[in-house]
Amino acid sequence: MTRIATIRKRADFVAANRGIRVARPGFVLLVNRDCVPAAEADMRFGVTVTKKIGNAVVRNRMKRRFRALLREALPQAGIAGADHVMIGREGGVERDFALLRDELAVALSRAAAGKGDPPRKRGGPRQNQGRAKPGRGK
Repeated sequence: MTRIATIRKRADFVAANRGIRVARPGFVLLVNRDCVPAAEADMRFGVTVTKKIGNAVVRNRMKRRFRALLREALPQAGIAGADHVMIGREGGVERDFALLRDELAVALSRAAAGKGDPPRKRGGPRQNQGRAKPGRGK
């Protein structure tokens, strides 16, 4: 039987960002291989949804749907010894559950084949995004 654990530490979520990235209309799937401790589980998963998506009720509903999808799909299609992280996207909560299931199956097969999306372009130099701190700069 496949043992599946939940990712709980922020460092593990950040590490997953260095792995394969597969974007779908309702979510982004990150897969980081060879990072699961063998004593803990065969594979792990995590779900994250930002505040940009909606209020707490919307975010929690989306996370519940994603957890159900992952628990159903990972035993058959998951990558052994890998972390799987789903990031919710705008409109993901309204998508049909069967459609999300199909998109997840496609995303997992692409990740297993190593066919992730190309790396995102990094922005230029960061600009000050808020008020200047007192005593700094002009």
